[in-house]
Amino acid sequence: MFDDLDRKIITALMANARTSFAEIGAAIGLSATAVKRRVDRLRETGVITGFTATVKPTALGWRTEAYVEVYCEGAAPPRRLAEVVRNHPEITAAMTVTGGADALLHVRATDVEHFEEVLERIRAEPFIRKTISYMVLSHLLPEAPEAGATHAAPDDAATVR
Repeated sequence: MFDDLDRKIITALMANARTSFAEIGAAIGLSATAVKRRVDRLRETGVITGFTATVKPTALGWRTEAYVEVYCEGAAPPRRLAEVVRNHPEITAAMTVTGGADALLHVRATDVEHFEEVLERIRAEPFIRKTISYMVLSHLLPEAPEAGATHAAPDDAATVR
């Protein structure tokens, strides 16, 4: 059960997760209690998976950002790729993709030297044949979630390398 009111609630929360239930209710014609019940149901059913803060990455120590195409030897199962990327705190997103590459990684690092070291660790995996990196120069949609950071750079980023 997912209706137009649920969509409006989700849209409001995606724009600002701190919007009160009363504010959302006033905008869509429901009471705050009705909005809360719907949000609780959306969370219970897994439609809403959580609430986060979007933070300027440089404020958290992430000054370098890149996307890395990963090309594997043979057919690397997504499960194996997932194991690898979980071992690198600098990888903020990872997905299998269509096209020539097997996977695409979003990497944040403290600086270019740190990024290079992350890249070398990724390349050291025995089933990775090659990588192609694209450094991010600027965000054309700075308000998009991809422009923000979801966690701080490790305190030991200089030694994590």
